[in-house]
Amino acid sequence: MIQGFTAVYLREMLLLKRRLIKQIPSWSVSPLLYLIAFGYAMGREMIIDGHTYMEFLIPGLMAMSSMTQAFAIATEINVARFYWHIFEEFQAAPVSNVSYVSGEVLAGMTRAFCSVVVILFLGSLFGVRLSLNLYFWAALFLNSFVFASLAVGMAMLVKSHADQGMLTNFIITPMAFLGGTFFPIDRLPVWAQKIIWFLPLSHASDAVRMASFGQQPDLRSYGLLLIIGIAFFFMAILCVEKAKD
Repeated sequence: MIQGFTAVYLREMLLLKRRLIKQIPSWSVSPLLYLIAFGYAMGREMIIDGHTYMEFLIPGLMAMSSMTQAFAIATEINVARFYWHIFEEFQAAPVSNVSYVSGEVLAGMTRAFCSVVVILFLGSLFGVRLSLNLYFWAALFLNSFVFASLAVGMAMLVKSHADQGMLTNFIITPMAFLGGTFFPIDRLPVWAQKIIWFLPLSHASDAVRMASFGQQPDLRSYGLLLIIGIAFFFMAILCVEKAKD
C-alpha cells in the first residue's frame, strides 16, 4: 500500500513541480484581484466584528482557494484518464484502491496548501497579519481533505471534461460565493443561513477566520468537516472500484 500510495503521489508532485512557475501566478491572480477590488477598496472603510474588511476577506479567500485547488485535482485525474490513460496503468499495477485514492487526495491537499501560502504572502503585502495557530492549519487541512476526496470521487464518475466543468459550475462556484468568503453569513435571512449551514466551506471559512483572529473556533465545525471528509474518502474508493468495471 505504501509503495502504491507513494507512486501516485510522487507522479502528481512531479507534474506540479514542472508547472510550478506557471501555477504560482495562476494561484495569485484571482486572490489578488479580490484583494484589490474588494479588500483594498473597502478594507479601510468597512468594519466587521472589530476587524477591517481586508482582515475579514483574507481568511475567507484562503478557505475558498484551498477548496478550489483541492478540487482541481479532478482535472489532473481526468487528463490522465482520458488522454494519457494513466488510470489504466494503475489498474494493471499492484496499486490498491485505497492507495490510489490516498495518493490523489494528498496531492490535491498539497496543491491547496501551496495556494494558501501564496495568499498569506499576498496578505502580508497588504499589511495583514494573522494568527497562524494549530486551529488555523487544522481547519485548512480538513477543508482540503473534504474537497480533494470529493474531487477524486467525482473524477471517477464523469465521462468527459465537459462533465467535469459542469460539476465545478454547480458545486464549487456557488459554494465559493455562498460559503462565507466575501460576507458574514449572519447577514443573510434565517432560511438562507440554515441552507448554507450544510455547506462544508461555510464551516471551514468560519473556523479559519476565527482561528486567524486568535479566537476559539467552534469545534463542531471541525467534527463536521472530518465526518464529511471521511464519507467522501470512502465514496471515492467505491467510485474508483466502479470505474474499473
